[in-house]
Amino acid sequence: MKKIIVSIMLIAVSMMAMQKMQNYRAVPMKKATLVKSGKEKMFCSVCGMTLPMFYRTNHAADHDGIHDQYCSVQCELTDQLINGKKLTNFRVVDNTTLKFIDATTAYYVVGSKKPGTMSMISKYGFGTKAAALKFQKANGGKIMNFDQVVSLVKKSLKHDLMMIHKKQAKMAKMGKMIYKKMCKPTDKKFDSIASAKAYLKSSKICGKLRGKKCQMVGLYLAKRN
Repeated sequence: MKKIIVSIMLIAVSMMAMQKMQNYRAVPMKKATLVKSGKEKMFCSVCGMTLPMFYRTNHAADHDGIHDQYCSVQCELTDQLINGKKLTNFRVVDNTTLKFIDATTAYYVVGSKKPGTMSMISKYGFGTKAAALKFQKANGGKIMNFDQVVSLVKKSLKHDLMMIHKKQAKMAKMGKMIYKKMCKPTDKKFDSIASAKAYLKSSKICGKLRGKKCQMVGLYLAKRN
């Protein structure tokens, strides 16, 4: 009996640890700074993921007087290098204060045991070297500056995007099934996943669709012909 109780306790602790690791990037809505405007402000400008859920890896930049916000440096550089946006004023969330800081002066801990966003290699920003060293000591990884992070992302971006697109294609198929089952039909066209998710939220054509299901349907609507 004691062995069974101990086993159950170990499983519970293990599950709690996994959940904590998976949720590390998320912060409560009241602690997240959203710089975008309009109905799409909650969602990454590239992949459409909900920004507060990945807030600790959030980045921001400007183009043509517009503020964009991204779930990760991967999406930010995808917007610049693949989508051709001329981005300026690069910012990253400081993992100590949870405020945006100048990315070009930030200290990044790269490759720690904390989860990455849109990449297997995690990248977390800090406003001071002391804070970065403290995080590194607890979680591993290597300290880099923004230019080094950009160089690293550039080397793996095409491969990362290939993997992401495969995953998104599978999610879009699931989204189509959810849409057919749960949603009122619409012929509306969307120029991004973020705009599709914003429409789902405001129109409620799928009811109160949230989380992964909302992401899946948003992917389907944005990518359908």
